[in-house]
Amino acid sequence: MKDKEEKNMYFPDYRPRRLRKNENFRRLIRETKLSVDDFMYPLFVVPGKGVKKPIASMPGNFQMSVDSIVREVKTARDAGIAAVLLFGIPDRKDELATGAFARDGIVQRAVREIKNKVPDILVVTDVCLCEYTSHGHCGMIEKGDVDNDSTLEVLAETAVSHARAGADLVAPSAMMDGQVGAIRAGLDEAGFESIPIMAYSAKYASSFYGPFRDAAESAPQFGDRKAYQMDPANGDEAIREITLDVEEGADIIMVKPALAYLDVIRRAREEFDLPIAAYNVSGEFAMIKAAAQLGWIDGQRAMLEVLTSIKRAGTDIIITYFALEAARALAERKHA
Repeated sequence: MKDKEEKNMYFPDYRPRRLRKNENFRRLIRETKLSVDDFMYPLFVVPGKGVKKPIASMPGNFQMSVDSIVREVKTARDAGIAAVLLFGIPDRKDELATGAFARDGIVQRAVREIKNKVPDILVVTDVCLCEYTSHGHCGMIEKGDVDNDSTLEVLAETAVSHARAGADLVAPSAMMDGQVGAIRAGLDEAGFESIPIMAYSAKYASSFYGPFRDAAESAPQFGDRKAYQMDPANGDEAIREITLDVEEGADIIMVKPALAYLDVIRRAREEFDLPIAAYNVSGEFAMIKAAAQLGWIDGQRAMLEVLTSIKRAGTDIIITYFALEAARALAERKHA
């Protein structure tokens, strides 16, 4: 209290409105500045040619064949986006998720083509099995349950196959115990010591994933994912999960979703000195789009406000379906 009195931080000596009275003042003292450099753009790749199928619950997003996704990646690159995150939807699924690690798998083909045609963008691959299993779970099923340790072998094999295809960064999202260590060991053994890992460290069993599961065709065919994804009520557990991933060799840690877990992002920022990613997930995206379409909110302002809040919480990388739209909005604002 004494220090505050000495600094005269009380009305009428201190009047915060003095520095808010026009946009130039506001720009001058702005604490958090959103940039296209913050964004990673998630994309969904499917078999076929010339495919660009709209995702009804995610306006402006599409399931795209490899040729179409290359064009989208070029557009993203030209807008200043530094990285894309690929999710694959195979033409065939099975209980063993063989499409996840196949040399000619859908993600592997997309990675090779993107790195060939757009070499100056980072290609990140999601390492999970839910899109490839016939049952829709993120791991191997044994006795009606997801078996942790046998899943680790498949995740490591998948990550290595992505690295061989040319991926710049792999992102394990299955929430299996020990997945980062298993993938790090697999990459190192295969000669990919320089490939970093972005770990989905604190991934919650969230209600905000609905549109994604439509887009990735990955809804579980029985049960749910609460036995491996985190309870939304838990914050301390997130710190324990992140600590495990850091100890196992994660290069980037992630909190998913973002908007309902800004407190977790802030705690992670205060406790860890690694880069932090946050996933602004499909449900968060869809809520803004739906409300904007109904005329209830200004969609662009809401988009930028939400993305700024995620960065303000302590995030270095924002994975968002708004990436291209936000990049264009920021460019327009800069040149206005």
